[in-house]
Amino acid sequence: MKINLYFVRHAHSTYSSDELNRPLSERGMEDAKLATNLLKELPIDHVISSPYKRAIQTVEGIAEYIGKEIELNDGFRERLLSEHPVADFDKAISQVWKDFDFALEGGESNYVAQKRGVEATFQVLDRFEGQNIVIGTHGNIQVLIMNYFDQQYDVRFWEQLAMPDIYKLTFNKECLEQVSRMNTDERSLSITGYTI
Repeated sequence: MKINLYFVRHAHSTYSSDELNRPLSERGMEDAKLATNLLKELPIDHVISSPYKRAIQTVEGIAEYIGKEIELNDGFRERLLSEHPVADFDKAISQVWKDFDFALEGGESNYVAQKRGVEATFQVLDRFEGQNIVIGTHGNIQVLIMNYFDQQYDVRFWEQLAMPDIYKLTFNKECLEQVSRMNTDERSLSITGYTI
């Protein structure tokens, strides 16, 4: 039986070194409403989120709409790039995506972060067969999860993600069958080139 996972990359947030409690910006709050309106058109059964505030705030509207509590799952939190602020973010991202085993001091390699995210995804697939699940998450971990199933989802794909951005991944058991993007600009569902 098929299951649809709607990965929601969080809306724009106000920068802070406090990853857990960094909130959405005013613009992010407005854009989160747009994401909610798109998701309201779908028969959503359950909402799961990274424990980070910006991810929760992005999906709390749809959770309220369907009358369900948001289930927090640490597996969907953003990848830890480094335990210290990095001087050159673009260079650091390039390094970890070039070598999946490489990790900055105190940070997660792509393989480690991907393993965490994929394990969380498989748990959801196992628990919610036949349902439509919204997952509030973050750009890098989302693309690492997608990359596990299809390597076309890489750092270049991550670079073009919007805030917020919604991708529908359709699975048949644990097999990814189709990926489609909900276009938050045009308020319509548009299919990417990927389908099996």
